[in-house]
Amino acid sequence: MTDENRLTMVVIPTYNEAENLPTIVAELFAQPVENLEILVVDDASPDGTGEVAEALAARYPGRLHVIHRPGKLGLGTAYVTGFRYAMARGADYIIQMDADFSHSPNYIPAFLEKIRDYDVVVGSRYVEGGRLDEQWGVGRYLLSWFANSVYTRLILGIRTRDATAGFKCWRRQALERIDLDRVHSGGYIFQVEMAYLSEKLGLRILEIPIFFEDRRIGKSKMTIPVKFEAAWRVFEIRWRYRRLRGGG
Repeated sequence: MTDENRLTMVVIPTYNEAENLPTIVAELFAQPVENLEILVVDDASPDGTGEVAEALAARYPGRLHVIHRPGKLGLGTAYVTGFRYAMARGADYIIQMDADFSHSPNYIPAFLEKIRDYDVVVGSRYVEGGRLDEQWGVGRYLLSWFANSVYTRLILGIRTRDATAGFKCWRRQALERIDLDRVHSGGYIFQVEMAYLSEKLGLRILEIPIFFEDRRIGKSKMTIPVKFEAAWRVFEIRWRYRRLRGGG
């Protein structure tokens, strides 16, 4: 099968992203990528994101899909739901990203070029060439850097520099190898769990540098309680997979 015939599906979980969604969808479809589809997984956003997504699905029939969930059920479960849908639809490459423009659609062609030789391509803030928005304060930057480059790597022993990265391209075979049935993280720690499983199972991982822009519209969901929960759940991940080896 040629790359032109392979289906690429972008999975975007949303909660109160009504203002961002039309623009991010337009920019995604403007990319020079053949056979690209988008899946929006909305958690009953009170700002009407679900209705906006349905209007976009009518504008892009067969290219944009929507899953409505009954409430705010967590980022991790949204991605698992989206990954399952994409795989059932026959997607060969599955991209995960945010709707708030912190992840630029312009990186997707490079992701798809690199995924030919890897199992997962990670858009990384912390490899050489990666950058964070200057609007981030020093405290926010240091907390993120410590969580990724020190805390998570020290506890889990992983090599991935950006363990909490939410911008990735997966081969469907990589997700099949991970086995989504064993992924339990509901919130943001999902990113760390997937990074850890990828390394434990010996997947071929490539981090490429990205510029991580601060969200243009709306409010970040990364509250202080969410950050503390993610911190202690790193230990839970290590314990859960303590017997996992490369063979699965």
